[in-house]
Amino acid sequence: MKFDVNKLKEINDLDFEQIAIWPREVRIVVAAFVAIVVAALCYYMLIKPKLPIMDAAELKEQELKLQFEAKYRIAANLEAYQAQLAQIKQDFSSMLKSLPTSNETPGLLDDITYVGTSSGLTFELLNWQQEVPKEFYTELPIEMEVSGGYHNFGEFVSNIADLPRIVTLHDFDLKRQSEGLSLKLQAKTYRSESATEIEGEKE
Repeated sequence: MKFDVNKLKEINDLDFEQIAIWPREVRIVVAAFVAIVVAALCYYMLIKPKLPIMDAAELKEQELKLQFEAKYRIAANLEAYQAQLAQIKQDFSSMLKSLPTSNETPGLLDDITYVGTSSGLTFELLNWQQEVPKEFYTELPIEMEVSGGYHNFGEFVSNIADLPRIVTLHDFDLKRQSEGLSLKLQAKTYRSESATEIEGEKE
């Protein structure tokens, strides 16, 4: 059936109470207009307020996908991670064994004295200083002053590094004296809480 545009000119003279006898062309146009209005109202009143929720849901979906991929990679390499964790625990245990316990700290001074005298040095001062608590360990500083020759100092430092317990040297102050050289320095050893707990378990 042909759409007669001229029929639309009668739209201003139509009675809404006699909508059933309106021309077909007019009813089509009115129905299309009503459909557009209803669609616009549905969009602005029902759909548009939900769009931010949908955007947030899409972002959450992407985040969950990334989490899933990360967990999948971990699960796929679980055996390798377990082997790596076992190696880390073994290395950590070895490091703990290099830290002196409370019972061993007095003997550490004897070891340092022996290393120094065997290197040809004379000890002028060797004293424990106040402990310095840190987050995961405790510093045990040792103040020392030795005298001797330049090469004796080098041998002393090398022998300190070979001790079975971890000892680091800091704050070197080398001065010339009439009888040779004098070296003031601070040595530090470390005690961890784990090492203290291990010591307690042994007792």
